[in-house]
Amino acid sequence: MDNIAGQKSSLSLVTNIAVLLIVIAWLIPTVGLFVSSFRDRDQIAASGWWVAPFSVELTYRTRADATPTEQGNLFVIEGNIFESEEVRESFEDGESSIAAFGLRGREPGAFEAGTEAENRDGGTIQVNADGTYVYTSPEPIDGAPRVYFVAETPPEFTLDNYRTVLTADNMDRAFINTLTVTIPATIIPILIAAFAAYALAWMDFPGRGLLIAAVVGLLVVPLQLALVPLLNLHNQLGIGQSFVGIWLAHTGFGLPLAIYLLRNYMVGLPRDIIESAKVDGATDFQIFTKIILPLSFPALASFAIFQFLWTWNDLLVAKVFLPSAGDAAVMTVKIADDLLGSRGGDWGILATAAFVSIAVPLLVFFTMQRYLVRGLLAGSVK
Repeated sequence: MDNIAGQKSSLSLVTNIAVLLIVIAWLIPTVGLFVSSFRDRDQIAASGWWVAPFSVELTYRTRADATPTEQGNLFVIEGNIFESEEVRESFEDGESSIAAFGLRGREPGAFEAGTEAENRDGGTIQVNADGTYVYTSPEPIDGAPRVYFVAETPPEFTLDNYRTVLTADNMDRAFINTLTVTIPATIIPILIAAFAAYALAWMDFPGRGLLIAAVVGLLVVPLQLALVPLLNLHNQLGIGQSFVGIWLAHTGFGLPLAIYLLRNYMVGLPRDIIESAKVDGATDFQIFTKIILPLSFPALASFAIFQFLWTWNDLLVAKVFLPSAGDAAVMTVKIADDLLGSRGGDWGILATAAFVSIAVPLLVFFTMQRYLVRGLLAGSVK
């Protein structure tokens, strides 16, 4: 029988499975991003991150650069393709095998390993699965002939992607700029919204209901509509594109949600405590600072998480309200313009830059996530 105190509901198992599936679905992209950030670009393009521990079949181009010898009426080059100068580094960490080879870039796997193929000089070439090869020509061989081959390549994990991202020009400055934008843009809206939320929750004045309706209405206004008019206003005020400008912009865009969350939380606090304080002679400012703020910490923390994540990952507002040139670029702008702009096909750089970018927001989220649910549920149960 359900709904008896001390007994678990029959739906608890379904609920636990659903939560587990949601957690897995949330973690899979993050784990994939983390694994891909350590992989080579070619291996990322050839296989998914879930098979990263296994060998990958890749196509290589090299030269049969062993010393030619004359055997009868033929000139012969014999050696091991894995030891050629152009690909030696890729096969230093493990054994590999060749699946196919070719003489043209359009057909790198035209011949199966072990077969004898005719080359352009009228001679033959044979590349075996273990990498040994024999190249023959009836004419003297002036230069090392070009050879293409498809080989199983051992998995390779490297920190080169992180070195590229973290040592990019002025990346350290971009990290500091991001903190310079994010921290004030998180604190300022909380300070303003806390006062406004208290007034809308516990102070009686004409038009209070209209103000609450206006705050709810502002939640659905897209910020893209306000970017250009707000930038023009900043230019007229002399603020222009600066840190002060982006602080004010993030404050304005974040205030409706902050006031809405905090007001809903504060209006649910016990009325008896506040009325008792007023009977004892406490002013509204004393009630706000000594009673409301300490009791509203879960709601303050939940909004701080939202605002920090939003401003840290923001690209659009930073593009508009910060100078496009100079040392004021934040990490998102730096990654988009300097790293991804010129290396859009480099998935290793993309994955690494994304993981570096989300590392700090993840740390903030997991540090304060216990307050998130309590803050979001504020006012939902009366």
